Amino acid sequence: MHARRDMHRPESAGASHLDDLNPGQRAAVTYGIPDSGPVRDTPPLLVIAGAGTGKTKTLAHRVAHLILNGAHPGRILLLTFARRMAQEMTRRVERICATAFAGRASVSAGSIEWSGTFHAIGARLLRMHAQSIGLTPGFSILDRSDAADLMDLVRDELRFSETKGRFPKKATCLSIYSFAVNAQAPLEDVLARTFPWCIEWQDSLRRLFAAYVDAKQAQAVLDYDDLLLYWAQMMQIKEIAEFVSSRFDHVLVDEYQDTNALQASILFGLKPQGTGLTVVGDDAQSIYSFRSARVKNILEFPSRFAPAAEIIKLERNYRSAQPILDGCNRIIGHAAERFTKNLFSDRTEGNRPAIAMVADETAQVEFVIERVLANREAGLELREQAVLFRTSHHSGQLEVELTRRGIPFVKFGGLKFLEAAHVKDLLSALRWVENPRDRVAGFRVLKLLPGVGPATARRVLASLEGEGHSLASLARCRPAPGGGDMWTGLVEALSDLSGTKRWEGQIERLRRWYDPMLERIYDSPRVRLGDLDQLERMASQHASRTAFLTDLTLDPPEASGDEAGAPAKDDDWLVLATIHSAKGQEWRAVLVLNVVDGCIPSDLATGTPAEIEEERRLLYVAMTRARDDLVLMQPLRFFVRGQALGADRHIYAPRSRFIAEADLDAFDLIGLAAQTPASAPDVSALPRVDLKGKMRRMWG
Repeated sequence: MHARRDMHRPESAGASHLDDLNPGQRAAVTYGIPDSGPVRDTPPLLVIAGAGTGKTKTLAHRVAHLILNGAHPGRILLLTFARRMAQEMTRRVERICATAFAGRASVSAGSIEWSGTFHAIGARLLRMHAQSIGLTPGFSILDRSDAADLMDLVRDELRFSETKGRFPKKATCLSIYSFAVNAQAPLEDVLARTFPWCIEWQDSLRRLFAAYVDAKQAQAVLDYDDLLLYWAQMMQIKEIAEFVSSRFDHVLVDEYQDTNALQASILFGLKPQGTGLTVVGDDAQSIYSFRSARVKNILEFPSRFAPAAEIIKLERNYRSAQPILDGCNRIIGHAAERFTKNLFSDRTEGNRPAIAMVADETAQVEFVIERVLANREAGLELREQAVLFRTSHHSGQLEVELTRRGIPFVKFGGLKFLEAAHVKDLLSALRWVENPRDRVAGFRVLKLLPGVGPATARRVLASLEGEGHSLASLARCRPAPGGGDMWTGLVEALSDLSGTKRWEGQIERLRRWYDPMLERIYDSPRVRLGDLDQLERMASQHASRTAFLTDLTLDPPEASGDEAGAPAKDDDWLVLATIHSAKGQEWRAVLVLNVVDGCIPSDLATGTPAEIEEERRLLYVAMTRARDDLVLMQPLRFFVRGQALGADRHIYAPRSRFIAEADLDAFDLIGLAAQTPASAPDVSALPRVDLKGKMRRMWG
């Protein structure tokens, strides 16, 4: 048991570090924490943090306040949804504590020992308790694409790829499996609700998933979902649950509205009575149900405990001008189920949000570009502006026109670093050394060799299994015709890495074998070599191969060198992003495309009231990204390909149902939206002429 830290309290604890908090933030930071005495048994707390209300600041101050009032930082668990957020939170906590201690005995840089994502903390706990729950301590962790490849191997072995019907592909199979695991829902319910086109394959999918689990266990690998599933299952074993729970006096969770059923079960396993549990989030920003996030987790949190958890709301917004917030409050005010709150700002002046009605998608693109360039001429850099959209393809026409006009832009999304084929090649070789049972890694590496196809790769892997999974036995395999040198180089590289515990230089050793193959296998080898240089630099920052592979899987870099182009001459660019990608970001000016029924809400997400409510929250999230200027675009019609020649090749869409007529007084109407019947020309007195008949008569 850690010693209490009361003796280290600063004389002014509870005062100066709270001075820059507003009343709501201060109430959330100090709730249940006494000024003196033990702070172990704080009651459960839900902080509803509206957009732009200083959520991160509040959570960091609460952690610091716990420490400054005697809580041991080693007994605090901080859970986030991004590793960078956990690191930022930890840095803030340490700065607050260092200032409060004023140079005396302080919190060391590494003192907050348990801070990270759910998956990272899960991986750490599973390694600690592996033997108690039947896992191999040296298990490998599959990233998403590797898990899909393993699913595909099992799918092929079961001969489901040979079925007469259209059996779901590997990515779909993995999505179904992942959703069922994270939502803790029966397969039949998941198929009926989310994957109805796959419902005929229910029995086959059940067999596939069972075989997939068997394959993972045989190869000592876990996929991303297993990190939560095994943790949750571990918390159902009384003795282990009590041991793990006793490690933490305080558990704090960021972005609680994004948790799924599995993550909620983990939290309630850690703190069944809610003692020491604080969750922070905003039900109005719950937009990830397609990842099995469950908005009811946050809505039902207070009632999970007796007495009910305290609710503290943060409503003072530090991002947007009040006229923008008025529009946002109107939109979310119609939500069927929510924690009532109204965002307000000290910035009472500013432009109201605008609704721009334009004729069609082409006019929308023209309006957006003119608005962006006008903002730039007024002193607003391109990077301070963003164009947001419900679905990635909604920006296609805009991207073409931006490129034609030479306006630089960057689009959130696209290829991730670890999805680049050359990066996966090298990491697969490293993972194979780490875990010789990993068939997916070995299969990929072997197929890089000239003349080695799937059948040869499977034969080599089978012989390896017969040799106790010893990579040294590869030297006794017959190389494929034409691949002798490459085969020898691979065997030597794997042997060198298997025979040393020294981590330094292992990537460099692998590259001596792999780099010469780049030009033979891929286009743009120079750019790809740059990615491998980056990978090698990242490896040098880790203490071991296991730590490197784990961190890279759980917190991958965002972009690949394949996407990198020459920087713009003025080093400025417009931001394009899906609304999902934009969450957590902010810009001075925001334009939202296609705010019409069929796009927001999407016509694919109006099947149930819950889906429609999530679409409302999506629009709310988009609107709350704007600081000074917000425009919602409303094209009247959309071009449709494939219509019969001579027919109207457009569909017409009304303004989004989420903007009611009664709410229009919170918006400025511009473009066609500003026209009224009185301002339109009167054509009723003009003569009636049959021009269509005249056109026909021209041709006899």
